[in-house]
Amino acid sequence: MNIGLAVHRNAVRNPKSEALFGSDSLSYEELDKRSNQIAHYLLSQGYEKGQRVAVLLPNRPEILELITGISKAALVYVGLNFRLGLSELEEIFHNCTPVLVITDTEHLKQINELSDIGEVPVKDVDTEEWNANLDQNSDELPAAVDAITPDDDFCIVYTSGTTGKPKGVLFDHSRSLQHATVACIEYEIEQMSRYLIQIPHNSSVNITIVPCLTIGASISFRDSRNFDPLEFADQIERDHVTHSFLVPTQLMRLLDKLPDSSNEKLKSLTTLGYGSSPISPERLKELVSRFGLIFNQLYGMAEIASIGTILRKEDHHFGLTSNPKLLASCGQPSLAVNVRVVDENGKTVQEGERGEVIFSGPHVMKGYFRDRDRTDEVLVNGWMHSGDIAEVDENGFIYIVDRKKNLIIRGGLNIAPTEIENVIYRHEAVLEVSVVGVPDPEWGEAIVAVLVLKDGFETQVNEIKDFCAKSELTSIKVPERIEIWEDLPKNAVGKIAKNEIRSLFWGTGRQV
Repeated sequence: MNIGLAVHRNAVRNPKSEALFGSDSLSYEELDKRSNQIAHYLLSQGYEKGQRVAVLLPNRPEILELITGISKAALVYVGLNFRLGLSELEEIFHNCTPVLVITDTEHLKQINELSDIGEVPVKDVDTEEWNANLDQNSDELPAAVDAITPDDDFCIVYTSGTTGKPKGVLFDHSRSLQHATVACIEYEIEQMSRYLIQIPHNSSVNITIVPCLTIGASISFRDSRNFDPLEFADQIERDHVTHSFLVPTQLMRLLDKLPDSSNEKLKSLTTLGYGSSPISPERLKELVSRFGLIFNQLYGMAEIASIGTILRKEDHHFGLTSNPKLLASCGQPSLAVNVRVVDENGKTVQEGERGEVIFSGPHVMKGYFRDRDRTDEVLVNGWMHSGDIAEVDENGFIYIVDRKKNLIIRGGLNIAPTEIENVIYRHEAVLEVSVVGVPDPEWGEAIVAVLVLKDGFETQVNEIKDFCAKSELTSIKVPERIEIWEDLPKNAVGKIAKNEIRSLFWGTGRQV
């Protein structure tokens, strides 16, 4: 089985079923035929199995056609985030050497500015030429699909670069389909599901797109460039959306900007996933109180296709009713994934001890594309090393402490920023916060908190500092410095860019 055949199978079984819903609807039969035309067009250009096709587009309907069509031609889909800077795109193009770039009129200039583009053809999906080229090709399933093996490469997902240069995470058809099976079960996706995708397509290809295409569910794309809570809620109500996924920053905006009177607009939602960065237990309680037990927290990383652990809906219930500590957990290992927390020697830590989270399973990446050294650093004897520090309780629930690289070293003590951030998030005026370590001549690092206030709230930094001092934080963990900003920098997938914040205090010199 491969991704292209999965779509074709759904077109045969349920030809009129919606693959795409919303203003630009598309049946599975129509998706199958259009992706066949794309595949035939690509094959007619002489591209060979395993070559890469880069797609630089915002979220738009053509994404489904391109993912499926590129797959059917036995080529490799490389989705790119349009928010990437020129230098990041240069690095990605140098690494993956695409044979074709597909973009739109809005981003054509961005592509043409790349020095590495050379003689690589660039196609604009907004032109009549693009559509005319496709229309000239057969809409029958290409023979190339039958020659695709499970081990053939399917996609490259470039990391957001929070720890340095973007890395190309390589998946074959088998790994992506294995993850799709897990995602459909854990995330309760079925044929009748209607999934609203808010995050960029390059990040959601394994998380949501492939699972939906595999099971035959329906998808709609929202423009990931802006998140408007009111428009999001309106579409959920209008299109009877059952599933979506948001990053915590978007959930906070949903809480703070969606009027209580609009809660009913979300009543069709059965599952709202969240993940990619921490969320405080206090805000999580607010979310469940307002919108009900619809939340699943997913913890993982691009290198394992997405899902490593899951805090299920029932876990949220138990966290609210009998075990509040659960709301600080990222859940238990998901299906088909082995998860361990190990010390520096690779030995599993005892309950309550801290160690690094590592994963193994059938949907761990093949490796970083053309980067054996960095692959060998993180993929050891089949175990993917996450770089995240965590604890495990007696029931196997995992509690992320922080990333290794985010730990603040103060007077020889390792301090987790997340612990401090969770306390500050309890303050009623705080919308977003990020805690970093900055140079300190005596202690090595001092603790700085930068935060954004909710609309309509005012507060003084001393009030926040007093709030922390009166909490359970020990005195050494109370921020020495607090700054209020209008906004916090985000990376391409909406995570708070802690590295950027840290660099403003450290400059370009050594960072511990």
